[in-house]
Amino acid sequence: MIEIKYFGAVAEKTKCEFEKIPFSEVSLQKLLQNLDEKYQFESLSFSVAVNQKIVPKATSYTLQKSDIVALLPPFAGG
Repeated sequence: MIEIKYFGAVAEKTKCEFEKIPFSEVSLQKLLQNLDEKYQFESLSFSVAVNQKIVPKATSYTLQKSDIVALLPPFAGG
């Protein structure tokens, strides 16, 4: 299973902080597409991290069953 963690506005939209998806192997793009269809993120802005490393949404990264994907709100400096 792939664990997905939601933060900020994304967590508000999904109404949960995390979920586990029963994929053994899937591309990051396909996962994001499936989540968008399920939750209709529309113009919601977020970054994606896989195993605590920020990755571009358009990357052709193949997720493995033990990966943890986090959808993070935009960061603000201070």
